[in-house]
Amino acid sequence: MKELTIISGKGGTGKTSLTASFAALAENKVMVDADVDAADMHLILTPSVKHEEDFKGGHYAVIRKDLCTECGECRERCQYGAISEDYVIDKIDCEGCRVCVHFCPVDAIEFPQRTCGKWYISDTRHGPMIHAKLGIAEENSGLLVSLLRQKAREMAKERGLDKIIVDGPPGIGCPVIASVANSNGVLIITEPTLSGTHDMERVHQLSEFLNVPTMLCINKYDLNPGISEKMQAYAKTHNIVFVGAIPYDQDMTKAMVEQKALVEYSDGAAARAVKSIWGEVSDVVFPKK
Repeated sequence: MKELTIISGKGGTGKTSLTASFAALAENKVMVDADVDAADMHLILTPSVKHEEDFKGGHYAVIRKDLCTECGECRERCQYGAISEDYVIDKIDCEGCRVCVHFCPVDAIEFPQRTCGKWYISDTRHGPMIHAKLGIAEENSGLLVSLLRQKAREMAKERGLDKIIVDGPPGIGCPVIASVANSNGVLIITEPTLSGTHDMERVHQLSEFLNVPTMLCINKYDLNPGISEKMQAYAKTHNIVFVGAIPYDQDMTKAMVEQKALVEYSDGAAARAVKSIWGEVSDVVFPKK
């Protein structure tokens, strides 16, 4: 069983479109939408949910009014101003540090787990998918990504599937680290702009730090051939496998509108490029025995 994670330095670079096409092209795989803060793979793969569970991460404090003596100890100790004058704790302001629980002289503060969202096992027309929906303003997205990958591994083992393909979050924060760590390969997708160059270098530094083999593809490479060439040169000098470039093609947007992967919708230039990239990525991460 091997895992591939697709990441980008920021959102909107075509990461999910590319991953959806990989879902259509790959065999014997589990798909994971690990972009839990802004999950959108379901818009293309239109999953049918077969199982759902609450995702619990972290804790928050709750004052029991029947036990509280309103001594003020908790309000004085709270560094986040989360406790009102009438001794009600604001769930948003509460950081779950447990200080109020520890210092309450009458044990009037409970500390239950926080329900931060839901995670799902679904069927799609291209096979099973593990995905999630994080609640508004909820945290612990890194923990949720780790949970999704673990469930994907369990499913792959149960069903004899040999590939896990992860649509990673943008950026370089905790959820990205959780989606990249211990992967068998990372594919960076970027666009030929100055900010795209900066983002590419940042996510490469992350994958390099985590010691994960890294590949690069450039989306809309023909909009700025000069920067595209510099990106390829960067890949060559930093031991990154360059797997291909995708030309600008309106079919990519039209496919999303039709809720289809690009390779399902079109056989145009971009779709042919994506098929070629999938072949290159497969040779690196999922080589045939």
